[in-house]
Parts: sequence; structure tokens; C-alpha cells
Amino acid sequence: MADTKRVDGNSTPGAPGDRWRSRGPLLAVCAGYFMVILDVTIINVAVPVVGRELGTSLTGIQWITDGYTLVFAGLLLTGGALGDRLGSRRVFCCGVAVFTLASLACALAQNPASLVVARLVEGSGAALIVPGSLALLQQAYSAPDARSRAFGLWGSMAGIAASAGPLLGGLLVTTLGWRWVFLINLPVGVACLALTLRCVAPSRRHGARSLDWPAQCAVAVMVALLTAALNEAGRRGWYDPAVLAMAGLSAVCAAAFVLREQLARMPVLPVRLLRSRAMGGGAAIGLLFNFAFYGMVFTASLDFQRQRGYSALETGVALLPAVVMTTFASALSGRLARRTGHRPLVVAGMLVAAAGLAGWAAAGPDPSYPLLVAPMMAAGFGTSFALTGSTSAVMTAAPTGYAGTASALFNTTRQIGSAAGVALGGTFLATAADYGTGLRLSMGIGALAYFTAVVLAWLCVPATDAAKPSEACRHTGAGRRGPHRPTTPPDSRRNAPDHPTTLDTLDV
Repeated sequence: MADTKRVDGNSTPGAPGDRWRSRGPLLAVCAGYFMVILDVTIINVAVPVVGRELGTSLTGIQWITDGYTLVFAGLLLTGGALGDRLGSRRVFCCGVAVFTLASLACALAQNPASLVVARLVEGSGAALIVPGSLALLQQAYSAPDARSRAFGLWGSMAGIAASAGPLLGGLLVTTLGWRWVFLINLPVGVACLALTLRCVAPSRRHGARSLDWPAQCAVAVMVALLTAALNEAGRRGWYDPAVLAMAGLSAVCAAAFVLREQLARMPVLPVRLLRSRAMGGGAAIGLLFNFAFYGMVFTASLDFQRQRGYSALETGVALLPAVVMTTFASALSGRLARRTGHRPLVVAGMLVAAAGLAGWAAAGPDPSYPLLVAPMMAAGFGTSFALTGSTSAVMTAAPTGYAGTASALFNTTRQIGSAAGVALGGTFLATAADYGTGLRLSMGIGALAYFTAVVLAWLCVPATDAAKPSEACRHTGAGRRGPHRPTTPPDSRRNAPDHPTTLDTLDV
């Protein structure tokens, strides 16, 4: 039977073993999340070599790159619902196992078709990992300050992985070969699985939750079609018939999903949840800052390689200022949240990031690299600084039994934002009068997205980490206590396990 000992990281243990157990959940979750996001960007520098060695066409290369992203984005909400129903730890571990085995299959692929299939399976594993990661952190760290630090470090993994992908990919491809781009996931996946089973407490299962497969299929197809349309718009143009058809079908699926959720007895994503300003606003903020940040990373990478002649490895090094600042900002915001609340941090972070991209847009048509260091640092710092607060806003507003769903909603909107940022950035570069004009326009649009997020943060992000019980009750139908109000005195709750010990409610 699994160990049901509580691991919450809320105290300051004195013994080394206690400190290890308190940090174990964070290490396990961050390892899995890092592995997922790394695979989004690390493949970019490897696909030209893959195409030559496996003899695939440009279409095959596109599927190797985008197939993972499409499945990942399309199944996120399904992964969150499965975590709520079956237990977040169980689904998270299954996702890590699927992802690791699929990475091995990618490395062993001998033809393009087998590699594409393995990448699709890898994306399904990622969709199980990411929603469970936030739910497990919320479970393991219940104190607001500890949770803020955990969410901050979790958020920094995205920026580090996305920006370090080209650097690590270029290093592996030039030294060991393209297959090591996938083999590197094996030790990370094994360590993540071992840490999760050892350090993360079993999760509560909500077996009464219906998965509502019609709604799941509708949202999966909707997100996949929308992501595909955004990706293809960067290559084909916004008025291409295929792009318009995918966008139209995506809208039809969205309407079908909303109608189904309004009629379903137990909807997978109750529409009432989105009426919560904290949850709906936090998800919109995530879309906007991912749109701006990943659009910046994408267009900067193209500028460094195509216009400045940098190699893949040199491009990764050039992006390091943004990576370093994401790590620093996440740790700082997690510590400051206890004193200031989340709203000032989100607003300040978005303002700093907006100033960075606006500075890049104003730097001229062909600025030297030293002039771009400060804008990249500002974008990396501001995005990571704001991520902690927006994550906490969404997760704290989630009622009991919907932590995985809230995480999936947040990460789905972020993924859509990333795809839109990349698609718009590519479109501006391809259609502008010259490359410099397209780059500056892309940065200007990113700055505008950050400024829009400032307004939303001021209106939607709660000043503290605690959700208002009245708001939670009003929008989720929870009882008068609200989803996060304690039902036992603090002293008795401190030594009590977070989870019931019966086998029917624990994933073991």
C-alpha cells in the first residue's frame, strides 16, 4: 500500500530527512513539467538533421514538430478531468511513464512514420502530466507562502525549458546526435517517477465526477483545430482556405462544447467556473503573457539565426538573459507574495515585460545585440514574476474536486497563447515590407498584450491568496463554507493528514 504520510512543506523542518521530504514533491513535479516544456522547443534545432537522416519531406518535419503540440494542447482538459476523478498522483505517474516510454520510441525510430506516431503518444503523456503538476503542488503545499514559492518555481520551469531548449538541443545534436534529444528524457522521467512515488502523498479521488466524453471530445478537437489553424496561419497566411476551415470548425466545436456543458448533469468544466473573476481572468492573463513571451522567443530565435547568422548553439546562448531572469523572478515573487499579495506582483511583472518589448520595438530596424539584452531580461523577469500570482489566483479559486480541471484550463489557454504568439510572429516576419519592420511589429503587439494583462490583473487577481468563500459559492454551487474554508480547528488540522486513508478515496 502506498505511504499516506503527509508531505505538505508548510513547516520548516530541522532534520535533513524532513527537509528532503518537504522539497521532494516540488522536485518531482518540476522535473516532469520541465521535461514536457523542453520537448516543445528542443526539437526545433534537431528536425533539419532528422529530415536528412530519415529522408522525410517538409510535411513530415512539420508533423514531427507540431504533432506533439497538437495532442498536448487538445488533451489537457481531459488530463485534468482524469486527475480529478482518478487521483492526480496516479494520473501524473501514468503520464510520466507514457512520456518516458514514448521518448524512447522516438529515439529508436527508423522511419518518419514511427517517429510521428511516437511524438503523438508523447504529447498524450504530456497532457496527463501538466494538469496534475499544479494539482499536486496545491495538495502538497497548503500554506499560502509555501504554495506561492512552489508555484513560482513551477512557473520558472516553463521559461527555463523553453529558452534552454535551443541551447541544449544544439549541443546534443552537434555532439551526440539527434536521438539524444529524446534519450535525455529517460533519466529525467525515471527520477521524476521515483520521486513522485516516494515523496508525493496519494491524492483524493472524486469517483462521482463524470468524464462527460462528448464534451471532452468537443474541447479536444476544438483546441487541436485552433492550434493547428494558428500554426498554419504563420506558413500559409490568415486567409488560406485550410486555415479558415480549421478556424470555423474550431468555433463550431466551441459552441457544441458550451451547449453540452449547459445541458450536462455533471459538466467537465462548469460554465459557472469561468464567471469567477479570479479563474476566468487568471486564465486570460496566462493566454496573454504566453502570447507575448513565446512570440518574443520565437521571433528572436529567427532573427538571431537568419539575420545575424548565429548557429543553433549561439542562439541558445543569446537567449540566456531571458532564462536567467525567469529563475530569479520566480523565486523573488514567491517570497514577496506573502507580504504584498499577488495582485501588485502580477501588475508590476506585466508592466516590466511590456516596457521590455516596447523598448525592443523602439530600438530601431537593426539594433545591436547588446541593446536587446535588457528587453529580453525584462520580458523574462516580468512574465515569470507575474506567473506565480496568476497561477495562485486560478488554483485557489477552484472548488474542491476541480483542481485538475482548473490547472488544465489555465495551461490550455497558455498553450493557445503560445501558438498564437508564434503564428502571429511568423506572419509579421513573412508579410512585412522588411524583416526588421516585421520584428518590431511583433514586439509591439507583444507589449500591447502585456498591457492588456495589466488591466485584467488589476480587475481579476485577488489581493491575497485566499479565495472569497462567497464568490466561490456563488459561481460553483459549493456550500456556504466555500471550497477552501477549514472545517476543523487549526491546531487539530496541523497534525491531521490531508487525505482520507480509505482505499476507495486514495490512489495507491
